[in-house]
Amino acid sequence: MALLELKGVGKSYGDMAVLNDVNLCVEEGEFVAIVGFSGSGKTTLISLMAGLLAPDAGEIAVRGKKVDGAGPDRGVVFQSYSLMPWLTVSANIALAVDAVFKTASRADRTARVTRYIDMVGLSHAADRRPSELSGGMRQRVAVARALATNPDILLLDEPLSALDALTRAKLQDEFDGIRAQEGKTIVLITNDVDEAILLADRIIPLKPGPRATLGPSFRVTIPRPRQRLALNEDPTFKGLRAEITKYLMDLGASQQAATEERHLPDVQSVTQLEPLPEAVRKAGRSAIVERYVEFFDVRKVYPTPKGPLTVVEKFQLLMKKGEFVSLIGHSGCGKSTVLSMTAGLTEISGGGIVLNAREIDGAGPDRAVVFQAPSLMPWLTGARSSNITWRGSAAPTPCTRWRRTCPTA
Repeated sequence: MALLELKGVGKSYGDMAVLNDVNLCVEEGEFVAIVGFSGSGKTTLISLMAGLLAPDAGEIAVRGKKVDGAGPDRGVVFQSYSLMPWLTVSANIALAVDAVFKTASRADRTARVTRYIDMVGLSHAADRRPSELSGGMRQRVAVARALATNPDILLLDEPLSALDALTRAKLQDEFDGIRAQEGKTIVLITNDVDEAILLADRIIPLKPGPRATLGPSFRVTIPRPRQRLALNEDPTFKGLRAEITKYLMDLGASQQAATEERHLPDVQSVTQLEPLPEAVRKAGRSAIVERYVEFFDVRKVYPTPKGPLTVVEKFQLLMKKGEFVSLIGHSGCGKSTVLSMTAGLTEISGGGIVLNAREIDGAGPDRAVVFQAPSLMPWLTGARSSNITWRGSAAPTPCTRWRRTCPTA
């Protein structure tokens, strides 16, 4: 008997049919990866397996019993972490452990919490709250919480997509170790074909919606343990990756051809106009301005129960107007904190940030932010959410405190 089985499952939102006739059998101890495009219905599929959504058609069963709601036999890790902001890392995980292991002793429950905090490398942050963690660290808490409840099956909805390379590799190894040592059954949603081949026994593409359904299975026959460096030279790995990638590209091309309509307007090149419009001449001027953004000895300290925690110290950076800069680093090193201070959403503990000769002392419409986790109004449509404009206070104050470092000083 399959541990998890989906028969003819369909799901619609109003008039939009997202999934149609989805059939899947997952054997006990099997690691299945489902790959697909953004918006194809992967998260909806995971939510149906978890019992958080009810199918409109078909049936989902775990060990032959129809799923009619969420249960501790299915641990879920979503793409966006869901933590209680007023609880510490330990307390967030203990919340799930205490709910599932009510009859266990306090010592056993505490040991279980500690074990999984150690597993995801957050022992040093056990007493911190989510606001003191980076996005990657918060996701690791969510992974630890799901593992700590000892579910029969782990349902992972792109849990590693927001993590840095080293943390992602560590958790990939942990998932593989859980599968091997504890015989866990795992269903992973991912956009990364290489990750799927590294971890899974079987890879199944989800065809693009609407009315998305599962495609053919690709069996991964590469022996375990699978070493990342060795895979790069493995002909089986190369062949399987090429086969799956081609299948996905063909799906995308056929979907685009079926829905795309091209309308070519009758236009004249603006450069042919005489005289050349002032707006065109202005737009053609160089956008480069030296020292357009300046970080001067920027510092951020968070208070914690164990004393002040310095996350950013003496951060300095000069940027030209029009420049594209990437900050890279390990999970928890302070990248999100720097971005939040630049956006004016997090108070600066020391130093200063200057934008276009004005010191940043709060949020403003001159800085647009896209966060690691999507921040949308759930009661608004996509179109109306995009029309929301800044209605805050006045623009940033002129640069006075850091005038000696300003480009116009």
